Amino acid sequence: MINFRNYLFYATAVLLIVALGGCQAFKTTKIEVISNEIKSRTVEDGGTGPYSALMVTDSTLATHTIFRPQNLSVFGQENKLPVIAWGNGACANSPWEHVNFLSEVASHGFLVIAIGPMPEEGERTHERSESLQLIDAIDWAIAQNSDETSIYYDKIDTSKIAVSGMSCGGLQTLEVAPDPRVTTAVICNSGILPSPASSMPGMPALTKDHLNKLHSPAIYILGGESDIAYNNGMDDFNRINNVPVFAASLDVGHGGTYRQPHGGEFAKVATAWYKWQLKDDKEAARMFVGEPCGLSQMPGWKVEKKNIP
Repeated sequence: MINFRNYLFYATAVLLIVALGGCQAFKTTKIEVISNEIKSRTVEDGGTGPYSALMVTDSTLATHTIFRPQNLSVFGQENKLPVIAWGNGACANSPWEHVNFLSEVASHGFLVIAIGPMPEEGERTHERSESLQLIDAIDWAIAQNSDETSIYYDKIDTSKIAVSGMSCGGLQTLEVAPDPRVTTAVICNSGILPSPASSMPGMPALTKDHLNKLHSPAIYILGGESDIAYNNGMDDFNRINNVPVFAASLDVGHGGTYRQPHGGEFAKVATAWYKWQLKDDKEAARMFVGEPCGLSQMPGWKVEKKNIP
């Protein structure tokens, strides 16, 4: 005859052992998130967008400067950071000329990665960059998004990537724009020269037939007829027929408005384009769609567009 009290005791003991064993089997390992940022600075007041921005150096990409929202905790599955890779004017290996502009863009919820190490206050560099550094920025962002130890883990929208740049950086942008991961191209104060001869190290010697390789919407932001790149940029615009393309021009010359507070007028237009193309922001789209579009009604701006309603 089975002693019921002993049976109950042994049965309880067995269940407890199984339960504890199961807990061990399904025990999760805590992943330690590590910040590799070694230097940071706030540009101006962090921008006018809803996410105050920082300019940082990350040891895993010390060849570039990162502009990002200071508070990353608000980003995740429901609110991800699109990627913007940026090439500098004069093929410079530093974004010193564009920090106001890039910080402003980042404050609207973008991860901006500019070619070149982070500049000190007032620092300029004569070192040259190359187009492949834009690809390095894209590769790094995609890797960070899948790295469980990264502060950017699962916070980056790797399906929304812009390549962008000014002057020589605009040509570098055009060179890498055929990359299938690119969602949109932003070409500022730039355009392919009539002759492919390169005038400085780092400047791609592109020919006009390269424009046929574009596969995503593009915008040219130009500094009016006094901009030395104006004719080249408008010639590009006139030749592009296979993708949506927008040309916006403000008579400020080749230097644009990048160094003005919060990047000036160029930052407003570029940010609206990024928000439309990378965040599907319908309000921002109103600057470019419709007849007349919103930008055409803003003082000083002249616009042309193709394949855009």
